[in-house]
Amino acid sequence: MIAAILVLSTGLTGMTLEQIPGQAELGHIEIHGVATGDFDIELWKSGEVPLLPDARHPLLAPRQSGVYRNIYAPSAVRVEGGWRLFYGAWDGINVGYDWIYSVFTADFVDFGPRETVIENGVFRHVCNVNALALPDGGFELMCTVYPTPNDRNKPAYFTSRDGETWNGADAPYAAEYGDIITIEGYEGFEDADINGMNVIFRDGDTLHLYFNDFKNFGPVFRAESTDGKHFTYRGVALECHKMVNDVKRFATDDGYAWLMGLHRNRDGLWYALSEGGKEFDAEIPLLTNAGPEDQYIVALGWVTDENRILGVLYGAGEVPGLNRNRIFARWLQRKVVFTSSDGTVCLPEKAMGPDRQLIRIPEGVAPDGTLQVFSEDGERSLGPPVSIGNADTTIFRIVPAAGAELE
Repeated sequence: MIAAILVLSTGLTGMTLEQIPGQAELGHIEIHGVATGDFDIELWKSGEVPLLPDARHPLLAPRQSGVYRNIYAPSAVRVEGGWRLFYGAWDGINVGYDWIYSVFTADFVDFGPRETVIENGVFRHVCNVNALALPDGGFELMCTVYPTPNDRNKPAYFTSRDGETWNGADAPYAAEYGDIITIEGYEGFEDADINGMNVIFRDGDTLHLYFNDFKNFGPVFRAESTDGKHFTYRGVALECHKMVNDVKRFATDDGYAWLMGLHRNRDGLWYALSEGGKEFDAEIPLLTNAGPEDQYIVALGWVTDENRILGVLYGAGEVPGLNRNRIFARWLQRKVVFTSSDGTVCLPEKAMGPDRQLIRIPEGVAPDGTLQVFSEDGERSLGPPVSIGNADTTIFRIVPAAGAELE
């Protein structure tokens, strides 16, 4: 059996190997440092974004302590030392009410203790969280609350300066009717049914809201606010008959690219691009389910780090009732290829978080050969092949070769 760990420096145009102690899974080579580089607009325009599934399927399952177990609405925020992952769920509780939770992770490999952030309060459910970091510290969330007095779903806004006190009360905050937002100029807002389609993006003092309405389903609409509570309708952002779940912005050579993620409670996810965030091009397929466990995809959230999009988290389950969901992950990584001395080519099959890649070496394949690193699409070499002797139980670190330049 082959077990090896390799650590790759991001942006290598040349590399060498050094042995380090450690354990990979039997029959695998493990490579660290493979997370993608800066946002590549041409890759996303191509419609061929090569995402590796996480080896854990699901990445995050509900706690087992309670009898209601259904977690599905992920939204990851970059913080010091890692990410704070917010999600909506029945996370192993004894009532069938959606609450908002959070958990810290340094690397999406290990996770800390889970915390309840928002409870349902006067509502039956608070879910479908979309979270941002505030510029001067803390967080802001846009969530779905249900039911309003006229039996509708509506977005509600929550803020915290320290991640512990929300809308002026200690967590878990009990949601109130006063947390519901308004959208001036959107005809029929009172009767609108906005369920799980409440996405925010902050650009300075302006908070953009992207939303759908089941009473007027088809377009993704756009609104703006300066206080997070009172929005002004700005028009249609995308005609698509799919549900918006996240929007992020990345710098490009020509300005900015806005990336919208969409789902349809089915077996796929889509994305759409925009240069200015006001109108988006037609949606493009992103992924389909990996098996029966994630057949019905009900939510998504991008994972980002500054100007990089590392991957996507998504809530999904195996029943059409959409009430037995888990959180799954796919990652965008540089591609490492192992070529055995017997000619067998082994490609990466799984990831372990955004920065680790796993290559399975089948039984009977010679354990010596070469490793080579390519760009995310596998088209461009980032360094020459590196020879490996007997990789059986041997662990390596890949470091920049002498004189190598970083991209």
